Amino acid sequence: MVGDSQIGKTSLMVKYVEGSFDEDYIQTLGVNFMEKTIMIRNTGITFSIWDLGGQREFVNMLPLVCNDAVALLFMFDLSRKSTLNSIKEWYRQARGFNKTAIPFLIGTKYDQFAILSPEEQEEITNQARKYAKAMKASLVFCSTSHSINVQNYSKLY
Repeated sequence: MVGDSQIGKTSLMVKYVEGSFDEDYIQTLGVNFMEKTIMIRNTGITFSIWDLGGQREFVNMLPLVCNDAVALLFMFDLSRKSTLNSIKEWYRQARGFNKTAIPFLIGTKYDQFAILSPEEQEEITNQARKYAKAMKASLVFCSTSHSINVQNYSKLY
C-alpha cells in the first residue's frame, strides 16, 4: 500500500485484517505490516500487507514494500485531489522496483467524497479513471469508516 500521508492506508489495512476502525489518526513511521488468511476453495491464502508511511522521508523503504509484491495498491484520498495527483510519482517509483505486480488504484474516504459537489465528484472520478486506465489498474472507491468495499480486496485477485 503506497500513497501520500493521511489518506487512510493504515485504517484500511486494520479494518480489512481486524475489522476495527479507529477515528484517531496515528502517523505511520516507516512501514506497518499485517497478515490475513482467508479460505478460497478449501485452501488457506495468506495476504501479507505492507503499509508504507506516506512521508517522503520513507521513500527509501519502497523496495521493502514493492520487491516481492504480487499486487500494489496505489492509494489516494477521494476528498483531496492533490493526493490523486501524487499517484503518478508513487507509480513511477514503485514500478522501478516491481514491474510485474498487479496494480490497483484505490480511492479512500468515499464518505467524504460523497458530500463534495457533483462537479468536484465528476472531476475526481474522471481523473481517477484516466489514471487507472494509464496504469492498467482496477479502480476501487472505499470508505473504511463506513465499511464500503473494505472486504472486497481479496476478491480482486
